[in-house]
Amino acid sequence: MFYIYEKSSTYIMGKMDKNGVVRPDHRKSYATMSAAKAALTKMTNWHRYHTINDMQNSPQFRYAIAEVDHFHTFIEKSVVKRNAMNGNQFVEKVNTPYYCSPSSETYWSM
Repeated sequence: MFYIYEKSSTYIMGKMDKNGVVRPDHRKSYATMSAAKAALTKMTNWHRYHTINDMQNSPQFRYAIAEVDHFHTFIEKSVVKRNAMNGNQFVEKVNTPYYCSPSSETYWSM
């Protein structure tokens, strides 16, 4: 399994919608490297033909592909958050879903 992730934030990116927007989606993975490369190429081509000389924001330079285990072990960043119940600080990965984070009321109301 492979992820396409944003290099600066390490958010796992989802599929591109019909307007060319790619949003973070912790659930999206690709079965093969070829499938991930094809998706990244599709994003890059859409950007190339719908923007004018904006190479700094091109998916080709903003995103990268990594194998799932390698990504979670060596690449994914962590953030410091505050527990919603007792106010203590803790560290969690940036791709932790909101409802699985002790910093959300949803986590404590389940």
